Order: sequence, then C-alpha cells, then structure tokens
Amino acid sequence: MSATESAGSAASADPTGTAGSAAHPRFAEALRALGLSEVIGRIRRFPEQTRTAQEAAAAIGCELSQICKSLIFSAVGSPLLERSRELGDGVPVLVLMDGASRVDVELVRRELGAEKVTRARADVVRETTGYAIGGVPPFGHVTRTRVLADRSLLAHDVVWAAAGTPYAVFPMDPKSLIAHAGGAVVDVRETAE
Repeated sequence: MSATESAGSAASADPTGTAGSAAHPRFAEALRALGLSEVIGRIRRFPEQTRTAQEAAAAIGCELSQICKSLIFSAVGSPLLERSRELGDGVPVLVLMDGASRVDVELVRRELGAEKVTRARADVVRETTGYAIGGVPPFGHVTRTRVLADRSLLAHDVVWAAAGTPYAVFPMDPKSLIAHAGGAVVDVRETAE
C-alpha cells in the first residue's frame, strides 16, 4: 500500500476527525508550546487503532516494553495531592508504565500516602486529560495532575507513547518524556511473588 493509500485509509477510519495531522490537535499544540515541534514530524499514524500496548508494539515493530502506557488512577485520602475531589471519585493521578508491565495499585497507594487508589472511570480520564482511553499521551493534558513514572521505562533508549489518538504514537527518550510529563521516577510495577 502506498503512503497516499495509507493516509486515505487512516482518514476514512478515523472517527476523531484528525486525519489531516498525525497527532491530536491539542497534543500537537502542547508539543509546540513545550518547544518540541520536531517531535510532530516523528509521529507515526496507523490506519487501524492501536488501543492496547500489544497493538501499538506490533504496529511499530518494537518490544512491548518500549510502549509507554499513560494510565489515570483515582486516589482518595492522600495528603500529597493538593486538589480537592472535583471529579467525584478521588483525585486523578497519571501513571506512566512500560507496555509489558502492570501497575501495582498498592504501590501507587503507598507512594501517594493515599487511603485508596483505583482505576479512573473513562469519563474521568477524558475530563482530566482531554483524551479518550487508548490515546492518552503522557503530557499535554487539559488538567495538571501528579505523575508517577515507573523506573522500567528507563531501560530503553527510546519509548513510544500515544499522540492523543489511538491511531498515532511518537518516539522519545524516556528521560525527556518523564521530564516533560513532570513525572517522579518510582517503582510501581507489579512483580511476580
């Protein structure tokens, strides 16, 4: 398939209406605001959704652990989180995790000193970030949140993260990605016991 045919397929299959550019417009603007305009040219767009880390790794041709998942959790009762419970079920927290691993919610709870941490509902994810699950980038959100980045991301020279839609990803070295996200490097990966 030619690049023109591929772009045409992406446009017809793209319900987000962002077919004219590879990234979600809000994320592209965030990249420009952060002085990262050069990243826009490195964004890869796919004709099919890559909503899971496995789908993204297969489409890119990279290791599953090179995918950076951006996951929103809700924390209740944490003195480390300044925001009130504006979004109902707790304060949103972003966790950046490598695609081959799962988040240990208990470790996140301990890291935050929270009473309870749960996965955020889809409406909370969209309200917090401005993006739908499957396309949440690691930064460029509508709301500033606390960010925890699992140390496992640092095992790679380059990781790939969503560019605001389930159709697009971008590469970046993990240290820069975590810095632009305002993340604290922590150990919150689930381990086999």
